[in-house]
Amino acid sequence: MSALTKILMVLLTIAAIFLSGIVVTYVANADNYRQKYDQLNVRYQSIQQKKMSAEQQLEKTTEQMNRLGQELNDKITALNIKIEQLQGELDKAEREKSQLLQRVDGFAAEVATFTKTNQDQRSLLEETIKTWKSVEADLIREQSQHKETARLLLEKLAIISTLDEKNKRLLEENTALQSRLDQPMRQYGKAIAPPPPVTTIRDTARPALVPLPTRDIGLKGRIANVDIKNKIAEISIGKAHGVAENMRFHVTRGDQFICDIVILDVEPEKAVGRLELVQYEPQPGDSISTNL
Repeated sequence: MSALTKILMVLLTIAAIFLSGIVVTYVANADNYRQKYDQLNVRYQSIQQKKMSAEQQLEKTTEQMNRLGQELNDKITALNIKIEQLQGELDKAEREKSQLLQRVDGFAAEVATFTKTNQDQRSLLEETIKTWKSVEADLIREQSQHKETARLLLEKLAIISTLDEKNKRLLEENTALQSRLDQPMRQYGKAIAPPPPVTTIRDTARPALVPLPTRDIGLKGRIANVDIKNKIAEISIGKAHGVAENMRFHVTRGDQFICDIVILDVEPEKAVGRLELVQYEPQPGDSISTNL
């Protein structure tokens, strides 16, 4: 075997040993890198999850902050409105305070005026009391005089009362007598006129002894209904107007005489009578009167 071959064999052996070392080193380092890669990948995945969780948390926190910021803004707006209202109330209170102070000043002036007026009134009252005491003494003196005058006046009043009773009784008798005399004349549309008094003695009045004068009653109305068959008519006035039984009414139409109605029955607002001296047929609306 030549030297060159031996050198080549040695070189090959060295190269093989060197390659083997390199392979062993590569394999060993490759396992290390794989393990490190797996570890780094796990850490990366963990960091990614943490990042996503942090982003979600940040989003929630941001949303919560926005909500809290909106609520805070709403509260600030409400507080500003309330501050404005309170400021308005404060201004109103200041104005009322100013008005009250003015009223207090006015009351103070009125109190001062009232105090002075009260002092003046007190002085006037004292003077009035003095005057009243003087007047009271005069009244006591006059009262004793008035008692005697009152006694005499009562005696006069008793006499006047007795005379009034007598006069009232005479008037009642006169009225009853006049009513009795007046009744038979009403059917002819007449009534006894009150007699004028004739005074023969200074304190006594009596009617004159002359024939009693008469006066027209003067009742007027209209025919309300007519029953020609039974010769009965109803008139529009009654007892409230002075109508009485047996009173005679004359029926006219314009200037034309129609008939007479003699009253048979009287009610407050109407009356019914029989037809007499019929010249023409009476009709509702014809005028009636106690005097032609």
